Parts: sequence; C-alpha cells; structure tokens
Amino acid sequence: MKIFSNMVSPGPVFWLVLLIIARVSRSAGIGFRFASYIDNYMVLQKEPSGAVIWGFGTPGATVTVTLCQGQETIMKKVTSVKAPSNTWMVVLDPMKPGGPFEVMAQQTLGITDFTLRIHDVLFGDVWLCSGQSNMQMTVLQIFNSSKELSDSAAYQSVRIFSVSLTQAEEELADLDGVDLSWSKPTAGNLGHGNFTYMSAVCWLFGRYLYDTLQYPIGLVSSSWGGTPIEVWSSRRTLKACGVPDTKVERVRQPTMKPMRNECKSEESSCPLRRVVPSLDVAGPVTHSVLWNAMIHPLQNMTLKGVVWYQGEANANYNRDLYACMFPALISDWRQTFHYGSQGQTERFFPFGFVQLSSYILKNSSDPGFPEIRWHQTADFGFVPNLKMPNTFMAVAMDLCDRDSPFGSIHPRDKQTVAYRLHLGARAVAYGEKNLTFQGPLPKKIELLAHSSLLYLTYDQEIQVQRHDNKTFEISCCSDHQCKWLPAPVDTFSTQTLILGLNACLGTVVAVRYAWATWPCEYKQCGVYHTSSILPAPPFIAHITHRVSEDIWSSDHSSERGQVL
Repeated sequence: MKIFSNMVSPGPVFWLVLLIIARVSRSAGIGFRFASYIDNYMVLQKEPSGAVIWGFGTPGATVTVTLCQGQETIMKKVTSVKAPSNTWMVVLDPMKPGGPFEVMAQQTLGITDFTLRIHDVLFGDVWLCSGQSNMQMTVLQIFNSSKELSDSAAYQSVRIFSVSLTQAEEELADLDGVDLSWSKPTAGNLGHGNFTYMSAVCWLFGRYLYDTLQYPIGLVSSSWGGTPIEVWSSRRTLKACGVPDTKVERVRQPTMKPMRNECKSEESSCPLRRVVPSLDVAGPVTHSVLWNAMIHPLQNMTLKGVVWYQGEANANYNRDLYACMFPALISDWRQTFHYGSQGQTERFFPFGFVQLSSYILKNSSDPGFPEIRWHQTADFGFVPNLKMPNTFMAVAMDLCDRDSPFGSIHPRDKQTVAYRLHLGARAVAYGEKNLTFQGPLPKKIELLAHSSLLYLTYDQEIQVQRHDNKTFEISCCSDHQCKWLPAPVDTFSTQTLILGLNACLGTVVAVRYAWATWPCEYKQCGVYHTSSILPAPPFIAHITHRVSEDIWSSDHSSERGQVL
C-alpha cells in the first residue's frame, strides 16, 4: 500500500492488468480436481501397500498432497501436473488400518493456490466387485432384506461406492459417472431399488470380512446385468483368446435419469445420477465397452482384491472360449491394476468368484450352465489351479430359487453366496490356516470292473445328503457310441463313495457329478463337507481303466480339460 501513498490513482491499464491476472488465476484452477472416485468417506488401501491419490490439474503446476488427522500432519507428498494427460499422482506411505483422516491437495501455479479437501477417510482393505445381474442385485431384493438393511447401522466402517452404467469405445482415464459416491451404509443406499445399488453380494462379502478383520473395508461395485464376459475384457485379452470381433454391433444405452431432486441430502451419499435399466433389455454386448468405461478408469486405485459374479450371459455365447477368456481377464486385470497403481496393488492380487447357481430351463438337458461352471475353473474343476493362481470360488449350484420374483436365474439367497466367498478370501487372500473354505473334491478313482463298482476317494470327509440315480452319471461306450447313464450311489463312508455301474453293458470311460442346469433343490445336492455348509463342486473325469487313478494329478491335466 505504501507504494501508492504519494502517487496518483491507478489508471485503466493497471486495472486491466489486474483483471487479466485474475482471469488467468481462475482458469488455472478450473480443471483442478480429484479423480471421480476420490471423495469424502472413502477407504484407502492400508499397509503393506501405499494408497494412490491422483487427479487432474494445470500442466506445469505443483501439487502438494497432505494427509492430516485432527491438527496433526501425518505426511506430505509433492508432485507436478503432467502434460498432455493433465494428471497428477502421488503414492502415500503405507498406513495402518484406521481413521478418520483428511486428505488435502493444493495446486500451486505462480502466485495462485487452489486447495481441495476430502474428510472422514479411512484406511483398510479395498475390494472391487464386478459382474452381471446376480452381482448387481441389491440388498432390497434378497431374503430377510429388512433385517439386513437395519443391521447396516452396525457397520459404519464398511464404506460403499457404486459406478454408473456407462460404455465407451476407447479406454477412459476417469469414470464418466458415479451412481453412489463413497458413503457410509444406510437402508436407503443399500436398498435403493432393484438392480441399481448397492450390490448385495458385495455388501455382504465386505460385512463378513469386517466381522473377522475388525478394521475398515471399502467396497467398489461396478456391475451391469445381462452382460457377457467379452464386454468386461480388454481388446488385447479377447484377441489372445481368438474371440471374434463384434465392434460393429449397436451399443444399447439405457436412459439416464437425474436424481438430485429425489435426494434430500447434499452429502456424498447423494448420487450424482443413476441409470435405470429395463429388466427386459439385455446389457451391452459390444466387446470391451464396459472394460473401457467401468473398469479401466479404476486402474490407479490400490486394491486388496476382486470378487466376480458373471457367466450366465455366456451360457450360449462363446461358451467354448470361456475357459480361455476368464483366466485371461483375471491376468489382464491384475496386470492393469498393478501398473496403474505404480506397483502398489499386488501383481497377483486375490480374485474370488461365484460359480453359477441354477435356474429353470424348458430344456433341462441344455449344456450351457454345466459347461460354464466347468469353464469357470479353466476346466480343472477347482481353484486355485495352474491357470488361475491365487483365486477362490464360492459354489452356488445348490442355492436355487424357483419362486424368485426376479426369475429363477436370480436366486435371493445372497447371504450364503457371500459367506462362502468370504471363507475363500480368508484362506487365500488373508492366509488363514486350518480353515475349510471349499467343498470335497474326489482325489482318486478306483474302477473295480469285476464287481461293477467305481470308488471315489475324496480329499476331505464327506456328508452324502442325497443318493438318487441322477446325481452321478457315467459315460458308457459300446459299438463306438457313448451315452451318459445314471450311476446310483451304492454305499459311502467317511471319505469314500461307491457308485454302481450295472447300467453300463459296455465300457465306462468317464464319470461326472451334478452336471445339470438345476442339479438339486435348495441346499440338497449330493455331497457336502461334513459341516453341511460347503457343497462339493461339479466335476467330470475320464477313466483310463487303471486299477487306481489320481484324477487331479498333473499327468491327467489334459484329460480333465475335456468336456464330454
């Protein structure tokens, strides 16, 4: 001020210069923002990984990211905005689980500063949930929904986020839309509607994990009903599996409906917008469009792992390629998230999935569901395996629901699905020892031709809940023709099950279990672990007429990859 004390009033040129400076300063701050999924109430990945904070800004500007708790500064990280992407990124030091924290980002360009803040941030484990309609079903749609919604009040450290249903022809850097910004769980945002948000399987999986781990869990839901695996796969992945290109097919986009006027709060739990898909319209089929728009934009996020529920849409679409596409998708997602997070997401992070449940078909002999279940394991019959390391699976074929108001293809018991998934996560992702997380698998076949009996020896104690003529089948060949025939359970013991072969007058060449779209009624399949919680998965195995055969040994990996 002293500089002007003995001078005349500033002239028009002076004020013009000030106006130009002000406009430049304002324009420099217009593009400064966090990535779309970085918001209040979020969960960032805890130690041993470092969480990634990133966003957009003015090229050349300096960005300082500060992590605070109350008045205490925990750490500062400094970076710059890179051209031509106009992005900035920092990796925080690994943090123990807990919170809440505040994250502040300040952009400096010349004499101008712009500051962004998000609050109530927790550190814990972040899981991404994806797939089609059985993953998209909300808590409102499942059994005991009222109790599940009311119980959410006890889980305020399990935070939820839901991606909008959007498509793109090319890979996007950031999400184009968010249905539900990071939020604490409420009855309203867990049961927002049918097939909207929040995913019931995702929520229950996270809730069960929280019960065990007792630290924050972040759940990111990115699902779309009626979608084949091809739309969730990158083009390079599909090319590697020899999948025919359908890029010319029309992309069907549901109407976008604004929601702000329906939301009574301005908190982040208020959605920016939502998509209401018509239930009689399938999801998009153009390859890679959901990978581009709903998965790739999340690649910089540091994750603990992924859970996946998909496959129904491939029962009659590129079914024979699924055994290649699914392991390839897992590998590609792992690589993308590892590099996108600057190496903070584990290179082979845990990947869990749900093996398909059951539904009513007019043609009960349709091979679609049984074969997809098998292909979901890369034709091994179990996971983890050589093609699918560090994976876990929840068997769901016994959770049928013929009275579901959403169609029998959408069973309402998502609690059991999520519980079985979380057992796999505890064993595979968290290394919990002496935990039974999957049902019994036959480890050896003994064919006693002289007595027309087939002995199956399992890898754990079994409980046989049903021994009718439909559960097991044998492939019987004579005169160069083979036919599947029933193989009734003759007797069983603690770990052994004996099948009668009297129906076969020729040569028995294979055996299979639960090979049907609807293999049993609710929780009444043939073989379970003795706890009755975990069903044996379906399998098919060739018999080479040795006296005794380990059907899962590496010697027979090529044989078990064939589906009769």
